[in-house]
Amino acid sequence: MTSNERPLEWIGSSYKDLVALPEDVRRFFGFVLSLAQAGDKHDSAKVLKGFGGAGVLEVVEDDMAGTYRAVYTVKFAEAVFVLHCFQKKSKRGIATPKEDMDIIHARLKIAEAFIKELRK
Repeated sequence: MTSNERPLEWIGSSYKDLVALPEDVRRFFGFVLSLAQAGDKHDSAKVLKGFGGAGVLEVVEDDMAGTYRAVYTVKFAEAVFVLHCFQKKSKRGIATPKEDMDIIHARLKIAEAFIKELRK
């Protein structure tokens, strides 16, 4: 990590969940997150709707076993927070399942509280 890169902070089980994904998916998500740390954005990173702005991003990767997603936030100058890594299981198109959205919302609140405490 260079001096101008933001550190990665893993919220909840996001690191454990990432490590459990297929190797090619892990490598891709790792590359995307390293770009975020450097202040850049991968072309496949898209704003996740429902969070009131461009601060929460989602990246999707497919392999033979399924579709995987990583959700992270870049809205804080202090760090890039990885909020959730999971295999998409929704049967209804591309929508993120409600259970996963609830996890993302809860973990974003944890990140916000962490930053609020850090800034005191």
